[in-house]
Amino acid sequence: MSQSKPLGDERENIVLIGMPGVGKSTLGVLLAKALGYDFVDTDLLIQRRAGETLATYMQSQGYLALRQLEARVILDLSCHATVIATGGSAVYSANAMDHLASLGVVVYLRCPVETLVPRIANMADRGIAAPAGQTLEDVASERVPLYEDYAHITLDTQGLDSNQALIALLGSLSSIA
Repeated sequence: MSQSKPLGDERENIVLIGMPGVGKSTLGVLLAKALGYDFVDTDLLIQRRAGETLATYMQSQGYLALRQLEARVILDLSCHATVIATGGSAVYSANAMDHLASLGVVVYLRCPVETLVPRIANMADRGIAAPAGQTLEDVASERVPLYEDYAHITLDTQGLDSNQALIALLGSLSSIA
């Protein structure tokens, strides 16, 4: 089910946060279409700025450099009527998350890590900004409390297909409008 926190003012963008593999980009595109919004995937913006894939950048520069680049890309965002799908590690930068919260409603897409493991074939190939040797479970134990803290809305996606998640998210968003 979904939970929501009160919002101070009306925001015009929707920011999706959550673990890698949860479906931020997939649901983001569907949500943008349903609302007539633009769609931005910060991972793609990072790749454009770096001139290489996340995985390649992380291999050459390290996971901390990738997180720093991600924060800079997010801090440069200026948009309206946009669904923003973030990289899973966006929550490591308080400044970036404060900026995202100032731009829109932050939605945490929650899904148990056991469901995500089969979706992530190889963390390094995926460009997940985490130290070598960390498992997806390790990453989740660090990130989940941050996702929960930053979220205005939390939507459980376990057992939902993309369409069901879209309907549930639209319902949650309408309840805070």
